[in-house]
Amino acid sequence: MTTSDRWLGTLWPLVRARLPAPPARVLDLGCGPRGGFVPFLRSSGYDAEGVDPEAPESAEYHRIEFERLELPRQFDAAIASASLHHVNDPREVIDRLTRALTSSGTLIVAEWAWEKFDEETAQWCFERLGQDEENWLVRRRDEWTASGQEWQPHFREWASREGLHRSDDLLRLLDERLDRRLLARGPYFFPALADTTDVHEQDAIDAGEIQANRIDWVGTVR
Repeated sequence: MTTSDRWLGTLWPLVRARLPAPPARVLDLGCGPRGGFVPFLRSSGYDAEGVDPEAPESAEYHRIEFERLELPRQFDAAIASASLHHVNDPREVIDRLTRALTSSGTLIVAEWAWEKFDEETAQWCFERLGQDEENWLVRRRDEWTASGQEWQPHFREWASREGLHRSDDLLRLLDERLDRRLLARGPYFFPALADTTDVHEQDAIDAGEIQANRIDWVGTVR
């Protein structure tokens, strides 16, 4: 099972519980090459589409940046899963998402609060890595080890080079445009860890051993 499969499989029940009933129209922003939540949505009776430059080549996907997509219709709900923190202009994307929703539409966001990725959390993750060389956490560990730097300046420098947006900035933009219905925090790293589930990570969060790096946010159109 891939990292993406573990993420999607774990988050799908949480996403499904916050969606309107099928056959609502749903847009999955940043669905990626495996199609994101679109297969889950369509098998559950939703009229779902995904958008991502690397989306599968299929009629239910748009292989283009969301900012360039001409939306032919509005959606009853939209999902943005680990996508807003690395878009070029989050203000523009969130504005477009808001306009893409119907008057009673819902936006469901699962995001990375990367600024909470402190050294204790990093060490906890690195101790649970497997042998997958393509794992993004393996790359973060190896680059940090080679740098000879302290974790915090090294990681913040990497985040700056990547152009990552802070979660508090994303939350402010979301709250300015939609009515918040939910804000929760939870596990983020488990899909990339060996023999580690979201429950294991949540236990470590509850014990104060690591920081919660996932943000769940749900809002509706005003």
